[in-house]
Amino acid sequence: MLKRINNSIFASFVVHIDFSSMKTLQFREAIAEAMSEEMRRDESIYLMGEEVAEYNGAYKASKGMLDEFGPKRIIDTPIAELGFAGIGIGSAMNGNRPIIEFMTFNFSLVGIDQIINNAAKMRQMSGGQINIPIVFRGPTASAGQLAATHSQAFESWYANCPGLKVVVPSNPADAKGLLKSAIRDDDPVIFMESEQMYGDKGEVPEGEYLIPLGVADIKRKGNDVTIVSFGKIIKEAYKAADVLAEEGIECEIIDLRTVRPMDHKTIIDSVKKTNRLVILEEAWPFGNVASEITYQVQIQAFDYLDAPIVRLNTADTPAPYSPTLLKEWLPNSEDVIKAVKKVLYQS
Repeated sequence: MLKRINNSIFASFVVHIDFSSMKTLQFREAIAEAMSEEMRRDESIYLMGEEVAEYNGAYKASKGMLDEFGPKRIIDTPIAELGFAGIGIGSAMNGNRPIIEFMTFNFSLVGIDQIINNAAKMRQMSGGQINIPIVFRGPTASAGQLAATHSQAFESWYANCPGLKVVVPSNPADAKGLLKSAIRDDDPVIFMESEQMYGDKGEVPEGEYLIPLGVADIKRKGNDVTIVSFGKIIKEAYKAADVLAEEGIECEIIDLRTVRPMDHKTIIDSVKKTNRLVILEEAWPFGNVASEITYQVQIQAFDYLDAPIVRLNTADTPAPYSPTLLKEWLPNSEDVIKAVKKVLYQS
């Protein structure tokens, strides 16, 4: 059994999954299963956060775990993100492997000093003597009518900081395999989910399996245009690709899965094949993940591009509360279709 996942073995680690044996799980169930399997394997792992124990999790992603593991390993906290983030980091320095759940990453701003200035930097500041094997997980980005202060996407914020790994799964199978790898990683991992995906159902392989961090996945093959996305917004790319296929336009859809470290090679190889790129991201336009992808493609594959890269983001405003305005604020499948036709010079 693979005990640890780290950068030195990303290239050689191969996931062996028995796709003949699958079960259907909700996203929240896949998260709970990943945490439970890892906690049975390693007694140094525990879960801590608001309502994770008695209430079975704010989104029921830890349902039943208190009954199995008890209050010393499934720990309810006060509403004090700075405090329990710091406790988790301190315990990680002393040999534990905590999973810290934020009810939403909007609330992680209260604890961001601990995450950035301690979790991310401790390995370097200690000269490599102290690792911080900790996972911070919870929902990110918009979740319907939650308005400006509860609808922000934080992937690019945390990916900007060296020392952190940032993971954003888009389906139950990836969520389970990536979370197990994140828990086994010796570095701090930001694991971002979505309130609007917890009820999503999907096939998940039976038994033990891990998906390595830093490896993107080609979810749909195509030769006409590359679409790169991640998290729940990738569903809009799937909808658009189905419509475009009826018109004879075949999209290749890449799910980043891990924002940092980013799998540049999979993106570049696809762009060299399709010669066109659309990036779909649920984040503000300035200084986001799409900006980094655009830079890397123009450095590594500029001569292969037959059209300017198109980025699709939210509007450059705080999220509105009105459902009508919210629909306009978020990118959708119609936007993807227009972008694809633009890079194909069909608009």
